[in-house]
Amino acid sequence: MRAVPARSTQNLNLLNRLCVTFLVLALSGCSREPTQLTLSGPTMGTIYAIKIADPPRQLSANDVQIAIDEELRRIDESMSGYREDSEISRFNATASTEWIEVSREVAEVVHAALEVSVHSAGAFDVTVAPIVRAWGFGSAKHAPANLPDEEAMRELRKSVGYQKVHVRLSPSTIKKDVPELTIDLNGIAPGYAVDRLAARFDALHLTNYMIDIGGEIRVRGRNAEQEKWRIAVERPTDTEAVPFAILSLRDTSVTTSGEYRHYYDRDGKRYSHTIDPRTARPVDHHLASVVVVHPQSMYADAWATAYNVLGADAGYELANRLGMPVMFILEDESGQLVSRMTSAFDKYVAVDRPSDR
Repeated sequence: MRAVPARSTQNLNLLNRLCVTFLVLALSGCSREPTQLTLSGPTMGTIYAIKIADPPRQLSANDVQIAIDEELRRIDESMSGYREDSEISRFNATASTEWIEVSREVAEVVHAALEVSVHSAGAFDVTVAPIVRAWGFGSAKHAPANLPDEEAMRELRKSVGYQKVHVRLSPSTIKKDVPELTIDLNGIAPGYAVDRLAARFDALHLTNYMIDIGGEIRVRGRNAEQEKWRIAVERPTDTEAVPFAILSLRDTSVTTSGEYRHYYDRDGKRYSHTIDPRTARPVDHHLASVVVVHPQSMYADAWATAYNVLGADAGYELANRLGMPVMFILEDESGQLVSRMTSAFDKYVAVDRPSDR
């Protein structure tokens, strides 16, 4: 994902994060000159973009940058699957099935991941990375020469499954039931990083900001024009990035998960990067993308993946049952993109939204 001003033509390559693009729309018509601090940079294999409206005069850009760097560095050191010295990598490397002491942050994120796993009946699972790689996605460099067969999947599933992971918050420890099990937090850690930055900004007495890490977005207060933050959801197609719907948000988080850019074709069949942990196969449905609004970006991040796995029907039913604001974007029988929103989502859609068609 990316989050850029609507007036900008800059295209940001967001590497491995596979979601619908968000655009932060600038408004006009305010009589006073708006003030805004804008910061951006690389992190966690993607890009962060931050806007702070009406920052306190005594707070410098350098003060904010120091806070950002400290938070992102700490989270990378604890949760990155690409660093051999991170906490989660050390846990993955050990063959021990005893309780392993970890930081409070790692325990909280694993606890949240397991919570979403339980409520989604396994549609979200932080242990599924070996199967994702077997299908040629995730950290795999390219599509496999041969698609994995059932025997290979049965063998991999012996060391996969959220039920094989356990967590304690006090003391902060995690354990696994089988030595080969590994945890990949890429589907939830970016959202957690957004939440941590928000907490840091609150401590700095910032009351109006937008934080975007690879499309995981959290907003507080109002933008520089003293309006709610306007976030445009990109039309989920392979072509030019254009808005599909415009959201009007304040004091909440939003993220998406989508199918429309990361896939490969083999023998006339398309294979999605999204793997259903319950079947150990790529998802096969007409859902193009899903947009989730949640008070915490960490949960929005994880739930977007879960609903993308579940699909428009089962996902819509579950989201309504949970009272969660979710919009599903799918292709109808004629191949046109249409939206299906839960009752809790409609209030976030701006009146001047683009047509679904």
